[in-house]
Amino acid sequence: MTAEGIVLVTGGSRGIGAATATLLAEQGRRVVVTDIAPEPLAGTQVILWPAPFDVANESAVVSGIADIETAHGPITGLVNAAGVFGKMHRIERVRMDQWDREVNIDLRGTFLVARSAGVKMAERRHGAIVNVASVAGMTSGPIHAYTAAKAGVIQITQTLAAEWGRSGVRVNAVSPGFTRTVALEAGIASGALNRKWLESPTAMNRLVEPIEVAQAIAWLLSPMSSGVTGINLPVDAGYIAGTTWAAYGGLPDAPGA
Repeated sequence: MTAEGIVLVTGGSRGIGAATATLLAEQGRRVVVTDIAPEPLAGTQVILWPAPFDVANESAVVSGIADIETAHGPITGLVNAAGVFGKMHRIERVRMDQWDREVNIDLRGTFLVARSAGVKMAERRHGAIVNVASVAGMTSGPIHAYTAAKAGVIQITQTLAAEWGRSGVRVNAVSPGFTRTVALEAGIASGALNRKWLESPTAMNRLVEPIEVAQAIAWLLSPMSSGVTGINLPVDAGYIAGTTWAAYGGLPDAPGA
């Protein structure tokens, strides 16, 4: 990224998007956030785009990106953090309106925003994009549309990296594990999720903090990762590494534990 441009963070009013926008602003980046329900990030220098931003609406995305660049300057960094978590159902109970909503926001929305901003980056021959995928897109679970959508995000990340690599645009993804956002905590509080079941399969025996995902995103946007494109970086407290150990009797405890 260059100092002249801005970093756009979709879904930036809450969760991982908000943590990322706050961190980038603290690092001296000029950050603009959009959200379907925009709320300012109090106590930060983050710029809030005040109009609701629907990532799944093609015309709204195209016009919104153009308006943001007119108002604040060229987008040189993009974080696609807008998304919705999946409904947990047995396959026969999956409603297609729920499927369509999750795929439209999580996959279609990521593609639309990446394309709208990335084409301009490619014309300028400079830019970095980070798409927020999920370990759910690398594994399986009873969140059928969400897993499919996030797997698609990982795939289009590779494709866009190849598409724009020679135009100076890097495209990467991060795949958070179970991350301690307000939404996840609400799911635990309601009984829909079980904290122990989320933590115990991970090598580190804990949830991921939003700031940990934000730090990975910030690195992928920065010149420190200048030779990195087309990767999917899990930030999962060792969920993928640890989850299969149950077949061998479970993960070992720390010495003295």
